[in-house]
Amino acid sequence: MGSENPSPQNPGCKIMTFRPSLDEFRDFGRFIAYMESQGAHRAGLAKVIPPKEWKPRRTYDDIDDMVIPAPIQQVVTGQSGLFTQYNIQKKPMTVGEYRRLANSEKYCTPRHQDFEDLERKYWKNLTFVSPIYGADISGSLYDADVDEWNIGNLNTLLDMVEHECGIIIEGVNTPYLYFGMWKTTFAWHTEDMDLYSINYLHFGEPKSWYAIPPEHGKRLERLAKGFFPGSSQGCDAFLRHKMTLISPSILKKYGIPFDRVGAGEQLCLRSSSAPLGNGFISRALLQKGGFGLPGMLKGRKAVTGQSGHGGSSQVGRDEL
Repeated sequence: MGSENPSPQNPGCKIMTFRPSLDEFRDFGRFIAYMESQGAHRAGLAKVIPPKEWKPRRTYDDIDDMVIPAPIQQVVTGQSGLFTQYNIQKKPMTVGEYRRLANSEKYCTPRHQDFEDLERKYWKNLTFVSPIYGADISGSLYDADVDEWNIGNLNTLLDMVEHECGIIIEGVNTPYLYFGMWKTTFAWHTEDMDLYSINYLHFGEPKSWYAIPPEHGKRLERLAKGFFPGSSQGCDAFLRHKMTLISPSILKKYGIPFDRVGAGEQLCLRSSSAPLGNGFISRALLQKGGFGLPGMLKGRKAVTGQSGHGGSSQVGRDEL
């Protein structure tokens, strides 16, 4: 199967990249199992580059009138690599209006030489010019006849929860869309109920991700509790609130392993034990959904907390 990684079983917990053939790509569950067999889950994040023949949507020329019902302005406070992000809801706008805003002089991506230059600009200017994020929009932009890796219907345990139990958890077993501009950010967090999630970049500039391996996740949680005592006193799972930003320089200073990747196409993010993800977007449209595999039922105990964008979510093991 297609992989760009040395493996075996990824002892360095590095983010792995996979390039499946179209035949390999057709069986979602089987390919995810193969990724796990190579140790991809140890990084907390893996990148999958779909085969060139696969197109989830024929055209994006017809989405300008689509409404973003509750865009949020992301206001960031803090300094020296430690920040808190607050979301202020704004009035609805169309995708066309959002595109013009994202491309405007005020909000556009600055000139940069390479990713490292852009990353420096991001952390240096995080508290200036609060971006607008079109986040948590229920829906899918996959064409109805797309079967492979269709985030709206991956045919995993979470789809069974909806079909057999009638339980719908928006953004977990239903897809969400995200319209981003320069500096729109999702803060450090684990996935809802520590499930897997899958993100597809429909178009735009690459999304940048940071990930901490599951086996080191508790170290970041302890570090964050020390830096943000007020937040941690109110909720043990406060990182799920998606408000806490900690820069790579702080992680390096305190010896917490992490890896980074830019997503040109597709990413699978796993949060089984406590892998934490953080990232920022330039100008792009992403689609996200959750999924569950049979092996995840072993010893699973979900930890819930109030999400920064939506409400808390929970589904019982018996329902899975």
